[in-house]
Amino acid sequence: MRIATWNINSVRARTQRAIDLMAKHNLDVMCLQETKVTDGKFPAAAFHDAGYHVAHHGLNQWNGVAIISRDEPEDIRVGLPGQPGFHKDPTKEQTLEARALGVRLRGVDIWSLYVPNGRELTDPHYQYKLAFLYAAARYAESHSRGKLLMAGDFNVAPTDGDVWDIGAFRGKTHVSEPERAAFDMLLEAGLRPLEHTEPYTYFDYKGARFERGQGMKIDFLLASASLPTGQAFVDVAERAAEGTSDHCPLVAELDVTDFDSVR
Repeated sequence: MRIATWNINSVRARTQRAIDLMAKHNLDVMCLQETKVTDGKFPAAAFHDAGYHVAHHGLNQWNGVAIISRDEPEDIRVGLPGQPGFHKDPTKEQTLEARALGVRLRGVDIWSLYVPNGRELTDPHYQYKLAFLYAAARYAESHSRGKLLMAGDFNVAPTDGDVWDIGAFRGKTHVSEPERAAFDMLLEAGLRPLEHTEPYTYFDYKGARFERGQGMKIDFLLASASLPTGQAFVDVAERAAEGTSDHCPLVAELDVTDFDSVR
């Protein structure tokens, strides 16, 4: 099975780019984050016309996650068990956001996750981010003996080498010890990141970060031990294209023998 994860940063702005990526990499599955659209306005028809099935969870113009696949997905699940909600006012209802979508495809439990950004270390969004990662880790711990893949934008750089200059990130989100410890809980639960030689998956639009090679590694494909995997790579060429997302697609091979891909 060929699978990719990509924070598309608005699916309506990049529908054709996503379809072209499916063809370019001969993908069986693509997990999208930050679709920024409600279910009713998701451009499903364009993907259907290209021969793909769509599972999408979007509530408004923010967040949003999708899984595009050649085969029709089974057991579509909206939201992680125990997923926290958020409202900047802690006295108000903490509303669930569109940040997690799971499907089953030929025996593989696949999730598209868009972990909260955290904003600032003192912002309530930071504690929300940690709680979301804890919920993901609890799910991984209870399902890691099966074929589980958690894909997405985790908004955590696990090591100092996963950012272009750790000095520029001191005292900020994405590199704090609590965030890294929460990410490590996913690994302790039995998941492992599919490794690649390219150092970064995200380059900010500001400051000509891409042109300067100043990026971050915050997008991951995390697989359970029982899920055989092959090579992974970052499609840096997509980030170099005009009008694309600030994230690169991350592509990998899964050795799922019972997945009969339609070519």
